[in-house]
Amino acid sequence: MFAVAITILVFNLLPIASSSAHSLSATTLLHDWPAYLAYVVSFLTIGIMWLNHHTMLSAVSRVDRPVLVLNLLLLMGVVAIPFPTALVADHLNDGDAGKVATVTYGLVMIAIAIGYALLWMYLAAHQQELGARRRVRRPRLSTVRFTAGNAGYVSGTLIALVAPVAALIIFGLLAVYYLFEHLPAADADDDGGAE
Repeated sequence: MFAVAITILVFNLLPIASSSAHSLSATTLLHDWPAYLAYVVSFLTIGIMWLNHHTMLSAVSRVDRPVLVLNLLLLMGVVAIPFPTALVADHLNDGDAGKVATVTYGLVMIAIAIGYALLWMYLAAHQQELGARRRVRRPRLSTVRFTAGNAGYVSGTLIALVAPVAALIIFGLLAVYYLFEHLPAADADDDGGAE
């Protein structure tokens, strides 16, 4: 599903290529910078979500029905990302429409962040039943570290009400935040790294 969502993002750039084919110039391409920015932020976000999803689920050796349901809800948000990306690409500079588009983007990110938090909390709380490959000794601390960016998504969404471009930059910076490992280290016996 991550691959499908990330592939669909490029469809937002295709109209730019066809509309500027008759008069291709640097000015023509630069005019569509919101589409490029939205693409880069969304591509990085989905890619990093895939990395974290893989890391989370590789920590257990089996899944149960609740994990599958939580994962399904999470993926529903992930595959929705191309929709607000297209809205932002088309309306970022359009005053109130840009605000609505960026708030919509933020709301989708908040929903996904909640989905990740719920999935991680369930995995951490049911380690033994799910055959954890490494034990999370302090699940609350790891949950705080892993979900700290959620406040950033809420802040970015509120900022979108007045400064859509700034909000989109915040969403991009949150992708960079989640690029770094916030889940427990692989060595469960190391007090310094594992939780």
